Amino acid sequence: MDRIARIKEFLKSSPNDSFLKHALALEYIKLGDDTGARQLFEELLAYEPGYVGSYYHLGRLLERAGLPKEAIVVYEKGMETAKAANDRHAYNELQAALDDLI
Repeated sequence: MDRIARIKEFLKSSPNDSFLKHALALEYIKLGDDTGARQLFEELLAYEPGYVGSYYHLGRLLERAGLPKEAIVVYEKGMETAKAANDRHAYNELQAALDDLI
């Protein structure tokens, strides 16, 4: 069974597992399925806005899609969330991505 099939199988029993959704979205990105990945990241962040790592990947995905304004919003929201969680590493990564974009 491939990674995507395994993750989907796990999601059947834990449909709101943020780690699994994040992992599946990353697998979709590897396959070039940015639409599927975006949907998963957005679902994940709507359900668990504190899942800081997904902001970076969603922002990058939006940049690749030619949506810089949307990426900026995602990076800024991620920075706010990282700051509130006192996650300095994530904050710095999001800040660097934002700085590179603008």
